[in-house]
Amino acid sequence: MNDLFAKREPAAPLAEKLRPRTLDEVVGQTHLLGPGKPLRLAFESRKPHSMILWGPPGVGKTTLARLMAEAFDAEFTALSAVFSGVKDIREALNRAQLELQQSGRHTILFVDEVHRFNKAQQDAFLPFVEQGLVTFIGATTENPSFEVNSALLSRAAVYVLQPLSDAELELLFERARKDALSELSFSGDAQKLLIGYADGDARRLLNMLEQMATAAESSNHSDIDADFVKNTIAQTLRRFDKGGDAFYDQISALHKSVRGSSPDGALYWLVRMLDGGADPLYVGRRLVRMAIEDIGLADPRALRFALDACETYERLGSPEGELALAEAALYLAVAPKSNAGYNAYNRARELVRKDTSRPVPEHLRNAPTRLMQQLGYGREYRYAHDEPGGYAAGERYLPEGMRDPKFYEPTPRGLEGKISERLKELRHLDAEAGSDTEKVASPPIPTQRRGRE
Repeated sequence: MNDLFAKREPAAPLAEKLRPRTLDEVVGQTHLLGPGKPLRLAFESRKPHSMILWGPPGVGKTTLARLMAEAFDAEFTALSAVFSGVKDIREALNRAQLELQQSGRHTILFVDEVHRFNKAQQDAFLPFVEQGLVTFIGATTENPSFEVNSALLSRAAVYVLQPLSDAELELLFERARKDALSELSFSGDAQKLLIGYADGDARRLLNMLEQMATAAESSNHSDIDADFVKNTIAQTLRRFDKGGDAFYDQISALHKSVRGSSPDGALYWLVRMLDGGADPLYVGRRLVRMAIEDIGLADPRALRFALDACETYERLGSPEGELALAEAALYLAVAPKSNAGYNAYNRARELVRKDTSRPVPEHLRNAPTRLMQQLGYGREYRYAHDEPGGYAAGERYLPEGMRDPKFYEPTPRGLEGKISERLKELRHLDAEAGSDTEKVASPPIPTQRRGRE
């Protein structure tokens, strides 16, 4: 008689069933696991060391930690920063101490999502890592430079794991089909579609294959084609973590594509971000930044174009408004480029930050009162509109004693080419007026213009 209340172990998911048992079974990460590569050498040396495994989901971080414990004949203790606190950390370290005393076995302490631990929680590991009680292996999807304490980071080697390539996912696909899904037949289009949906994530691929098996069984199917895959997996989002490294990497790629005048690259990364769930208005704000930083006065229309795209999106919403963002990205990509304004601002800011507080020259001061006029404020100011060509050649507009810093040096591209020619002409007039040696003398300005700004 069956015991209805007997404890039943849940069936292991396909990803767990196919988890590699040896290093040679690991798919991917050949830059770390190939002959002579860092992690391969670590396994062969049988000398464990603390490390951070940094990479996107589903690339084998947990698997590698488990394999290390087996290779080094060490106790494997796993913590998840999502569910654990300082108390859990202490308990794990106490168990490691007890294991060492009772059996002499060293402990590998694996901390998944280590970036989710705060500073105090990360600091709790430090003395035990320094003592050698545990070998610390942290797994993170975020850049450890920003998310892991420098003290802990300095005691651990950082290994960067890469998303699996299509060829590597194909190898994993064939292994899963042969070992666990032999009753199913997949068309070439179905396999290609599933690998595309997996997006470099081995666990995601295996989970989707498990979905296929369940759906096929319930619908009495054995032949899986592309339509069956699409109907079974209604919506699969690309790997994209708002606020994570994938997010900022794609922003960087978009910005660099615009700066590099690649309209196709700009459009690709913009669509990738929108497809991944990025806030379209955030993307729009980034486009505005690009117009200012990388185009500037070479094409002043670019800034207005980017602002108009944001306003259009606010009016239309998605998906129509996204076309305006796409057009703005294309315009910025093909516009002439200049960072002269951006550089000029940074140079001026740096000089002001380091320099003393120089007084405003008297001839540039405003003189709205009689006392200020008597003190000479604005007395020798030359009103440019009354000068030949609307330019007061030789006039100085910087503090006394400051040499011309030449913050702004326009490029020869786009409108800035004309700006550059204009500035050369004005500098020539200044030189003729003797501004290089002394301030040009001029008669007192009419009373009615005193104080004019």
